[in-house]
Amino acid sequence: MTRRRASSRTAAASSRCSATALSSGPWRSPWTSPSTRPSSGRTSSTTPRSAWASACTSRQPTAAREASSPSWWPSTAAASASTPTRRRTSTRLAAGTGALVLSADYRLAPEHRLPAAIDDAAAVLLWLRGQAARSPASSSDAAGADPWLSELADPGRVFVAGESAGGVLAHHLNVRFSGAPGALHPVRLRGVVALMPFFTGAEPTPSELRCPDEAYLNRDMSARFARLCLPPGATADHPFLNPFGPGAPALVVVAGDDILRDRNVEFVRRMRGMGKPVEVVEFPGQGHAFFSLRAWSEPVGELVRVFKRFMDEACQLQP
Repeated sequence: MTRRRASSRTAAASSRCSATALSSGPWRSPWTSPSTRPSSGRTSSTTPRSAWASACTSRQPTAAREASSPSWWPSTAAASASTPTRRRTSTRLAAGTGALVLSADYRLAPEHRLPAAIDDAAAVLLWLRGQAARSPASSSDAAGADPWLSELADPGRVFVAGESAGGVLAHHLNVRFSGAPGALHPVRLRGVVALMPFFTGAEPTPSELRCPDEAYLNRDMSARFARLCLPPGATADHPFLNPFGPGAPALVVVAGDDILRDRNVEFVRRMRGMGKPVEVVEFPGQGHAFFSLRAWSEPVGELVRVFKRFMDEACQLQP
């Protein structure tokens, strides 16, 4: 697929963001006053009520029901989080794919170990289901429906995506909801995108053994994050970080210089061995979380084009 490329500044300027509270969220976010960046035209805010989700789009209301809707879990380990990173990556995806991108908080370890983050991510999809059920297109009672979702999102074209720990969440949501047909109706999960998913294991892989200490994610950090987010006493082989199961078509993005490179490739190999529809795209020379760290670089531009092509093809295969 070829598309006319917009400049980074133009793409950023065409995106806009909003935020909303998830009233059913089991945790609370710290209050941050609304902020505006006139140079890019984006706005964002957080709320002290429960958890919050931010949404970014480059579309106008007239393009409403054509937009796919990826749910995005940010490039952070399960024990850390970064609002600026989430905002940057969500805006980048919205500008590059033309989709409405929803990004949500989840509880963090070690105070809240897995499966807390998985349950919180699932709660967001269930919240989306409730929003879709209240939209004017699905119900005569549109009270309480989020205006952005009502105007701009198509609940029949939903994708779940995440980077690093978020990639693990995306995989778990795929397993959880693909095995329960109708559980998200009228939301339809079309596919998942796992960017450099944070899968672990007790036995070190070659990419882990050769990973330099100065890498963005090194062996010590990887082991520490796994220890903090898994249940007490669990090893790195725990199914939370080494899962397999049925699901929708999946795209796995691998960074060639990532400490997790070999585990990501092995994940794809085993998924394919189980007959699962998995596509893998590797970016040689890139390190862990390169999407978040260099959101407007040329490799990320190609990644976003791959992302959009996967979304388009998945929707064509599943009319």
